[in-house]
Amino acid sequence: MLIDSHAHLDSARYADDRDAMLRRAHNAGVGAVLAIGIGEGPAQMHQALDICRQFNGQPNMPRLYASAGVYPHNTPEINDAVLARLDTLLAEPEVIACGEIGLDYYHDGAPHDVQRTGLVRQLEIAAARKRPILIHCRPRDGATDAWDHLFLTLDTYWRHTGLGGIMHCFGSGWEQARRSLDMGFLVSFAGNLTYPKAQPLRDVAAKIPLDGVLVETDAPWLAPAPDRGKRNEPAFVTRTAQTLADLLGITAEEIAAATTKNFSRMFHLPPDVGN
Repeated sequence: MLIDSHAHLDSARYADDRDAMLRRAHNAGVGAVLAIGIGEGPAQMHQALDICRQFNGQPNMPRLYASAGVYPHNTPEINDAVLARLDTLLAEPEVIACGEIGLDYYHDGAPHDVQRTGLVRQLEIAAARKRPILIHCRPRDGATDAWDHLFLTLDTYWRHTGLGGIMHCFGSGWEQARRSLDMGFLVSFAGNLTYPKAQPLRDVAAKIPLDGVLVETDAPWLAPAPDRGKRNEPAFVTRTAQTLADLLGITAEEIAAATTKNFSRMFHLPPDVGN
């Protein structure tokens, strides 16, 4: 069984076939999916939880879990009401993580100081609710600025909680991967691991211990080769998992078992996390 540790199931791109898409994931061997609750902004944080409740318990479906958080670009929208709503969502049993949250200096979105302030306020709520975090971190091309600021923030506001989290769609170097692992994070790889020009990322992935990795789709984006450019979906996580297994010199079954175990450990879920 595989787990897709990061998919935006509430995307409008699934509006016409969400049920069939989830059944394809089940048929591909995906036992669970973490649905990301950021929507198009804070007003839609609840949508991932709604989808969990709509589909969980139906036959031939993966088990769905949810997160909730405010994406870096939307941090200017954070106010007391948004934070109260986040706190309420994190109290729900299906909402097992806060995210995706973090810093994005690549796009011309929110001012960097606003992103950092928004991240800290969400870390405080996640810590109080004892929820691991899902981190989005993207620096400017050729820079490590976002990573440097992220680790400074996490060292100050998060490390002491021991709650850890997931470095979602990891795309940086070994130094950032090592620091993430040292802080109790799992490093999650998406479809970009399979791209021809991603050899530096594959070199990093090959060095990470088996108990420190996850796989994800970031669906509907980042479809793996050979489906790059198409709408991504959780069933395609098998391609990324196979690439990671090849890099680590193990079988597809072994990477599935290891990543499922890692996911279950991070979120304190039973071994039969997909049931």
